[in-house]
Amino acid sequence: MLAAPDTANQEDYQTIRSVHDRDAAHVVANLASTYQGLSSSESERRFRQHGPNSIPTGTRRHPVLRFLGHFNNALIYFLLAGAAAAAALGHVIDTGVILAVVLVNAVVGFLQEGKAEDALAAIRNMIAPKASVLRDGKRVSVPQANLVPGDVVLIEAGDRVPADLRLLRARSLRIDEAILTGESVAATKHTDPVDTNAALGDRRSLAFSGTLVATGQGTGIVYATGLQTEIGRISELLGGVEELTTPLLRQINRFGQRFTRFAFAGAAVLFVFAVTLRGYQWDEALMAVVALAVSLVPEGLPAVITITLAIGVQRMASRNAVIRRLPAVETLGATSVICSDKTGTLTRNEMTARRVVTVGETLIVEGSGYAPGADLLFPDTDPVDNAVLLLIRAGLLCNDARLRTDGTAWHVEGDPMEGALVTLAMKAAFDPETERADWARSDEIPFDAAHRFMATLHSVSPTEHVVLVKGAPEAVLAMCARQEASDGATALDSGYWSDQIAQAAAQGERVLGFAMRHMPEGTARIDFPDVETGLTFLGIVGFIDPPREDAIAAIAECASAGIGVRMITGDHAATAKAIARQLGLGDDPAVLTGHDLDQLSGDDFAQAVRDTIVFARTSPEHKLRIVQALQAEGRVVAMTGDGVNDAPSLKQADVGIAMGVKGTEAAKEASEMVLMDDNFTSIVAAVHEGRTVHDNIRKVVGWTLPTNGGEALTVILAILFSFAMPMTPVQILWVNLILAATLGLALAFEPSEPGVMRRAPRRPDAGLLTPFILWRVIIVSIMFAAISLGVFFWALEQGRDLETARTMVVNTLVILEIFYLFSVRFLHMTSFTFTGVKGTTPVWIALAVVVTGQLAFTYLPIMNTIFGSRPLTFAEGALIVSLGAASFVLLEFEKRFVRDRFPDE
Repeated sequence: MLAAPDTANQEDYQTIRSVHDRDAAHVVANLASTYQGLSSSESERRFRQHGPNSIPTGTRRHPVLRFLGHFNNALIYFLLAGAAAAAALGHVIDTGVILAVVLVNAVVGFLQEGKAEDALAAIRNMIAPKASVLRDGKRVSVPQANLVPGDVVLIEAGDRVPADLRLLRARSLRIDEAILTGESVAATKHTDPVDTNAALGDRRSLAFSGTLVATGQGTGIVYATGLQTEIGRISELLGGVEELTTPLLRQINRFGQRFTRFAFAGAAVLFVFAVTLRGYQWDEALMAVVALAVSLVPEGLPAVITITLAIGVQRMASRNAVIRRLPAVETLGATSVICSDKTGTLTRNEMTARRVVTVGETLIVEGSGYAPGADLLFPDTDPVDNAVLLLIRAGLLCNDARLRTDGTAWHVEGDPMEGALVTLAMKAAFDPETERADWARSDEIPFDAAHRFMATLHSVSPTEHVVLVKGAPEAVLAMCARQEASDGATALDSGYWSDQIAQAAAQGERVLGFAMRHMPEGTARIDFPDVETGLTFLGIVGFIDPPREDAIAAIAECASAGIGVRMITGDHAATAKAIARQLGLGDDPAVLTGHDLDQLSGDDFAQAVRDTIVFARTSPEHKLRIVQALQAEGRVVAMTGDGVNDAPSLKQADVGIAMGVKGTEAAKEASEMVLMDDNFTSIVAAVHEGRTVHDNIRKVVGWTLPTNGGEALTVILAILFSFAMPMTPVQILWVNLILAATLGLALAFEPSEPGVMRRAPRRPDAGLLTPFILWRVIIVSIMFAAISLGVFFWALEQGRDLETARTMVVNTLVILEIFYLFSVRFLHMTSFTFTGVKGTTPVWIALAVVVTGQLAFTYLPIMNTIFGSRPLTFAEGALIVSLGAASFVLLEFEKRFVRDRFPDE
């Protein structure tokens, strides 16, 4: 229970639980705060005392369990079965090497997965939510974790409540508390105390951490943070670290299970064949089957694919695209349509009030951005139009934004258009703080997309009260009966204003209308009936938000990549069309408004969406229908959004993309990706990286499987034709180990191929083993087996002993894979280029490790003992290298003449 102010222990803030039944003023006093918030120094002191406002994000799996998880794989089970068979036959070295390979694979996977989880956790921290608070009496944005008891927090529709709050002010405030109460209907909030014994869902004077603001605005004082909040007490809401799995990885795991069953059956058949028809002793036949098993298993493939995906996520984050859910990395590469908001994404989001129009007066304002600069609106020699001043003052007062400067640039706290209105007022020589103090705001109707305006009530004097309205000009004009002119109010001329709005929109300007109304003495609150009729129209202000230069280039890149771009905006149709032309979306792009879409259904709607580039005056419901219509045609849709009402379309899209700067927490949580700079270019960069990731995964598969295929073919042929095994099981495992942990991993770091954004999007249902990749797996496996057997029989014919011949086969396979790596680095072009031959730093590091390992395998006595290898002569080594170089040339010719026969994937 909250004690009276004179007896409260003001230091014990976090123990306060029952604040809903007390007057707001008592709560503020007992938290030793004020309605203007805390000072910066006091907030720092309390932060040191109470710690961060955060809840543990769940515990990761224990490292031991995570390590053991790398053995829970069908491919690994297959290898362990081979080890058991070797142990049963007394082959100690074979058993030890198989187990060593399994262990090394698990260690590499464990270490790389740990790095990937750390990287993804760090990336998630990049989108840590912010909260708007009053510090030193000024509205600022701070990380949610920095909130302390006593902070005064401002919340509005789309925000997630950052801490437990006692509401000090609530205007049309409704909060979705389903995560705490299970109630699907949002709770209406107010500031009055409620009954002491009220249930959690009935505490209307409180806003709880983690709940979502559905409508309205509010101000509250923090009384509990972190684990002291209601949500902090509910342990089942603590989420764990995101599992590093995707549909692709699940597909690989299913492949491993099917492959294991097939391999076991094939091994059994081959064992029976060797014993009954080829006269093998059963133990020799079993070891041959073990050799086949270990040659077939691509045990490192799942780990390398996981690492490739994680690297892609990190690369995207470096380009301001933060992936929240790992499967989005795969989907991005198949994106065929991007539906983008306009403001701030395709444009700079640096609004400038460019045009001021009153009755008979049009002013063109100089300058750009938020800096007032030297661009004064009224030089001393120009007469001042009272109607213009009244309009500019209305824009300043019916406004929640603040301008601040860091000494080098001006920034807006709040809506960009409202910031531009503050700049406009400063250019007209108004002092914002003075005007807002003289025209004190006493009530307001917050902006909402449903009614498309906001209204504020101001007390000019004890007897004079004025309502100021700002919003979409069509909506504001419908509420007006008169218009303000320099010589007084006259009857509203709707035709004049329609022409002025159209002229501004044709120049790509976004337009706001302004109106006012004098209220009776004693008016303290306003509601919709007070502003629906009887207002006086003051004029319009046209804003420009020029296209981003990099967005123009990005749209051109989308065109070359076969990716369609749709602009979906709430702006006027003419404004949207003008910006679309400047962006390069067509000389005369097709435009439909939300009203037009409402008249269409069925096939007509689908055809309209197919043919239209710009959608104007749209609602969130329109966005959802547009996405669904595009998906019905088999398109993979990326969709941007920033508001709470965008959440349905973000969830519906294949890749929902939230704005990191202006986006609400609701939008971010509904999305797979967050743009840290709200820039369309970052979307295209993410698609570029998504394509690169998918290419690299295909390269890993296309490089790994021929190694196993070539080894398996040599073993199968040895059994079928009853000749000595070209490689022992432990030698096969050595090849798999030295290559997968080095060269295979190097492919995960490959940069994009030239022309990656000049290819059509891949089909979303296209598997990894596309026709071209499958062809290469087969042809390269046959080539590797043929060359390896050729070397084996040549060595025996030249009088080399069996151990030396096998050593030459092992080195031959490794050299073939090295040269094949340089070929597979480019799937869509030749590797006969300087870029192709010079490789990358990861490639050369991996190559150095492989070469060192092979020298040890061939020449170190201990390795000779373990693996049964023998030293080779310089001539034998030169022969092997020349065969590798010849295979590279042959494969490049094959790529040149065969690649075009397969459709682009």
